[in-house]
This record gives sequence, C-alpha cells and structure tokens, in this order.
Amino acid sequence: MRFPFALPAQVVLIAWASLYTSPSFGQFPPPATNVTTLRSPVNGNITISFKSPAIGTCTTVFSTQKQYTGYVQLPPFTLAPIQQDYSINTFFWFVEARNNPETAPLTIYINGGPGSSSMVGLFQETGPCEVVEIAEGQLGTQARDWGWDRSSNIIYIDQPSQVGFSYDTLANGTLNLLNGGISVPAAVRPPNQPAYTLLDGTFSSTDSRKTANTTEIAAYAIWHMLQGFLGAFPEYNPGTRPNSTQSGVVGINLFAESYGGKYGPIFAALWEQQNMARQNGSISKNGTLEVHLASLGVMQGCVDDLVQGRYYPIFANNNTYGIQSYSLQTQITAANSYLGANGCQQRIQACRAAANSMDPLDRGDVGTVNQICEAAVKNCNDNVIGPYQSSGRDVYDISQMAPDSFPPSSYLEYLNSAAVQASIGAVVNFTESSNSVASAFLATGDYDRGNQISDMSYLLSLGVRVALIYGDRDYICNWVGGEAVSFSIAAQSPSTSLFYSAGYAEIVVNSTYVGGVVRQYGNLSFSRIYDAGHLIPAYQPETAFTVFTRVIMGTDISTGEPINLNTFVSTGNANATYLNTPPAQYPQKCWIRNIAGTCKEEDITMLQNGQGVVINGVLYSDSSDWQPPASTVMNNAGMPGTVPSSMTATTASSVGKTMAPSTTHQYPTGVYVATNTPTTSATAQGAAGKTRGINLTLYYWAFLAGLLLNFSVPARQS
Repeated sequence: MRFPFALPAQVVLIAWASLYTSPSFGQFPPPATNVTTLRSPVNGNITISFKSPAIGTCTTVFSTQKQYTGYVQLPPFTLAPIQQDYSINTFFWFVEARNNPETAPLTIYINGGPGSSSMVGLFQETGPCEVVEIAEGQLGTQARDWGWDRSSNIIYIDQPSQVGFSYDTLANGTLNLLNGGISVPAAVRPPNQPAYTLLDGTFSSTDSRKTANTTEIAAYAIWHMLQGFLGAFPEYNPGTRPNSTQSGVVGINLFAESYGGKYGPIFAALWEQQNMARQNGSISKNGTLEVHLASLGVMQGCVDDLVQGRYYPIFANNNTYGIQSYSLQTQITAANSYLGANGCQQRIQACRAAANSMDPLDRGDVGTVNQICEAAVKNCNDNVIGPYQSSGRDVYDISQMAPDSFPPSSYLEYLNSAAVQASIGAVVNFTESSNSVASAFLATGDYDRGNQISDMSYLLSLGVRVALIYGDRDYICNWVGGEAVSFSIAAQSPSTSLFYSAGYAEIVVNSTYVGGVVRQYGNLSFSRIYDAGHLIPAYQPETAFTVFTRVIMGTDISTGEPINLNTFVSTGNANATYLNTPPAQYPQKCWIRNIAGTCKEEDITMLQNGQGVVINGVLYSDSSDWQPPASTVMNNAGMPGTVPSSMTATTASSVGKTMAPSTTHQYPTGVYVATNTPTTSATAQGAAGKTRGINLTLYYWAFLAGLLLNFSVPARQS
C-alpha cells in the first residue's frame, strides 16, 4: 500500500531517452499485440486475455520461468445481486516458481490502500525482479535474490477495479503531478502551472460509483476473477492438477498487506463459504472451481481499529526505538479521543451496530449506515491516528523523518514506458493508487465495519494457517496493535486457546542472523520482524521470505523444521522484549510520480517554477547531481526483449528446498532450516544491512499500556 497518503502516479516525463520514444507531456499505451483471448471454461461470461511478457521485462533468476500478464474481464451484473452496472477488468501478473512450478504452491498477493496497486508488492517488495537504473534515461530490471518466486508460483492482482492497471472503462485524461488528481476528460493547463507537470494518458473512468465500495464486494469480484484465471491455467491450481496426490501443504495461499488486513480475512472467508456452497448445491459445481486455501498471511495489517486503535498513542511515544513522537499531553489527548464519550471506540461500535442491523451483507448501499461508519473513520483518523503527523515523522517508518523516499519509486517510471506497457499488454497508464477507490471505501466507512477477527477465527476452525507478520518500525499499522489482534483471534478460537501460553521464539534466518520473534500455536502465529517498516520485505527481504516460506510449508516459523501443527507450541519469553537502535536518516530523493510521499517543499517549489532536471524520474537541482550506476549493473539488468548476461537457463529442479541459501550461491533457491540459534554476541546484520541493537529483557509494554489507558477520561458532549 502506501496508506491514504499515497498519490496516483502517471505517464512520461521531462527528459528520458531509450525506453521513451520522445520527451513529451503525455504518453498513451500502445495497442496490445500477441494477446491470447479466451472464454473461461468454467464460466463462459468471463473472458481472459493474456500474453507472455518479453524476456527482461521482469528479469527472473532462470530464463525458463514462465510469466503471464493480462486481464480477467467480468461483464456488468456478474456480481448480481450486488449492484454492478459496470465492467470489471482486473489486471494480473503471474510468475512461475524457480523450483518445480508444476508442483509448487500458488500464492495470491494483494496490496492494500484501499486503492493501492499490487505492483507495489511485485516491484518494491516480493516479486522476482526490481527496477534499477542502467544509464541516464534507461531503466531495467534485475532478479531479486529473495523474491517469493523462490518457493511459490505467485500472482499479483490489481484490485478492485480502477486500481493500478485495472479499469472499468477506458478514458483519456490528464494526471496532475502536483496534486495527484486525474481529470477526465483531459484538463486545460492552468496558466501558472508548468506543462510538464500535467501528463495526458489513458485511465479508468475515475468514477467512484464504478468500483467496489466495500471489502465484501471486492471479495466477490476477486472470487470471480480467480474462477477465470484458474480455469484458464489449471496447471497452476493445486486443487485441480492432473494426477495430483498432494494436499494440505501444497495449496493456495493468500498474502495481503496493510489494508489487506481488511481484505485478506474477508476474501479468504468468502472463498471458503463459496467452497461450501458448491458442496451443498447452492452454486453449481460444474460452473465453478474450488479455491482451496492453505494459508492466509496478513502483513502489517490494519485489521480492526476496535482492537488496534488504542495502541496508536502508545506506540507513538513508547516504542522499542526509544522515539518520542509527540508530547505526553498529546499522547493523553489521543488516548482520551479513543476512549471518551462519542469518541473513536464508541463510534466504531455504533457503526457496527448500524451495519449489522441495516446492511448485514456490507453492500454499502444504505445511506444511514454509510454516514455513521464514515463519521467513525474520520473521527479515529483525525483524533487518534492523525496527531502523529505533527511529529514530522514518516507514518510508515517511525525512525525516519518525512518525506521518506525508501523504498525507491523507480518502478513508477518503468511501468509507464511504452516498451513495458506493450510487453505486458497494459491498456491504461499505471497509477500506484486510485483516489476514486479510496473515496468509494471512505464513503461507506468500510474501514471500521469489522468482522475480520471473527473471519480469521473461522478460517482457523477449517484448518487454514493464519499468520500475522509485522515490522516493528511502522506506525500506521504498528506491531503492538497487531499483537493485540493475535490475542483477539485466539480468544475467539477454541482450537488456539493455548496461544496465550506460547512463548516468543527467535526467527533464525541464517547461521548468523535472528530476524525477529514469533509466537506460534498450531495454525496461528504472530511474528515481529526487527528493523522493518510498513513494506516489510523492502527492509528485510531475507527475513520476510523466510517467514513466508515457512508459513506456506507449514513448518516451525522459528527454525523451518517440520512440526505437527495439531500440537506445536513455540517456547520462549512471554513478551517480545527486544529493543532496537534507530538507523540514520536515509538519503532523500524527490520522485516526481510520488511527490506527496518523497518530495520536500523546496522540491515542489522547484517543480512549480520549472527549475531543475528530472533523470529517471528523480528531480535534481542540476544534471551533475545525478550519479551513474556501476557498470556491472548492465550484466544483471534486462529490458523488454533483452536478456541480461547473468540470467541462467538452468532449471532449479535438482536444488533441494531445505538447502541453506546464500546470496552468492549459483542457484538462489530454497529456504534456510536452522539447526541452532546464533549466539547473542554475534555481530549480525539483516539482509538489508540494518544493524540490530542490544537485546535487553526489560518488558514494559503492559505497564505503559495500563498507565496510559487508565488516565481519567473526561466525558464528551455528543
């Protein structure tokens, strides 16, 4: 994601060469070619159009790894009785596993927002490739060692409609880089605004009525979308593979991030309910496919403000980095705003009572419910979550001051090049976030409607593994609130009642590094990842991959060893007591397709005045400020149709999954299995090179929570 503060981004810019045909103030996607279009074999009303991207578009470790990009098209009224008088054209990017894709699990990856593209996950976090500078005016991709294709087939989905490359109907318009708005039809340039900050292109309609406005509706759309994809590619569906005798561990996994804490549980629960409907005859078996879920992973999830809301003012000042974000009085005021009369907590409760009474199916079409729930969201954002912004710190990484330009936004430029769009068959220009989708979800108060915790309890009752994974530097969906969510799930799940008695075991990532701690009982786990902000894999790629793979394999998340999930309980400290050392401030770059997230006021002024130079999407005062990449990058990086010399055609079939991997190994496959725990005296660093602090055993969270939350709460006038 990049929560509610991310801007949409778009089209060509000032001074590029190579991938861009000419310096212009707009670029429309070229006509798609070599596209295969077919009707879904399970539902003839659904069509799927796809192609294989040119090699080098997203460089993989092995040239033999197949990729498919395209759209699953749902005509109007597919979701009936849900009101859907618009087309849904959902973009996907599928990548085969490096190891035995014909038997590998399938992972569905979804970013949050609401309205954020899953290309964030693909290019900034977990995908097989990352965008790099090759030369001035030239971007490409290189293989990512710790991409999740290392252990799974994986599909990234832009959802709901109008997010990323997905669309309802095509419309020509203008993106305003300075405010992130898209005007349809194309806008007339204001007299005092430089022309290069207004980019013409092809977009969705931007009509907030032409997309999902609740998570429940989005869940139905993605279920239908998966019917189309899995019907067209049965070889990647573990439940329908020919002659398959595997079950359990080899299944479909759903990993969702940030607002994915809302999406993931509701999507997964709906899919399981649809499976049951197939069994009891409520829906046709012949016209549908089972979506058998093996595990649900929620990464840095904003799951439930009724549970997590009270921890914002606690985490802001009392975190493991020793950072005090605002004054004690502000902290007390924010806490009171959560607990007080007519405050955040009571408004969420009123929202849920209204929804349960008048809109139990969460269709978002009851005005009274929408108003009550939207008011709850705004109250919580303004009075409990929002005061943190006065600190000037990044909401996604408490250790950094805003603006924070990590991870790099170079992929925004890359995906808006004509060569890349032609290679993947995209028919709209890429935007990282959709304002129309965010507005639609806000208008129904979807954020606070709830049910996610009960849905995860339901999934556990079905034997689905549920993993909560949180980096400890994120504020906006912080790990302390995430830990509270894990306890709330356990409280509703008889099968995990012993979760409370489980201890925190160290997550042994390799022979020298402990990447975090995990509490695990049976199929429920909660992991705290050290030194990671909101986009966990961008900060700690090796740790994130290791936890992911152990989750989908059903092993001990601490060590990777095989376990009996019916009886397994982790051992260790009762609390996650580790204290961190904040890193230095990262270098700041102004990515002009992500102005709100990365640019300072002086950068914006420079753009408004037509000053500076843009190279590969970054604003510089002078061209001499740009530093060319190392010459070795060319050996590792590909572009559409260009194979990097480092890519190997050797398959990884003979490489065991339990091999201890190394970033310099000939075959970057497999996941580490620990035989011992690194000593605490070892000088250990994470894969991203962020040094850990001293491990102390002082645990103060419970004390601080009790201290803060027991302040007297003055009554508020309604």
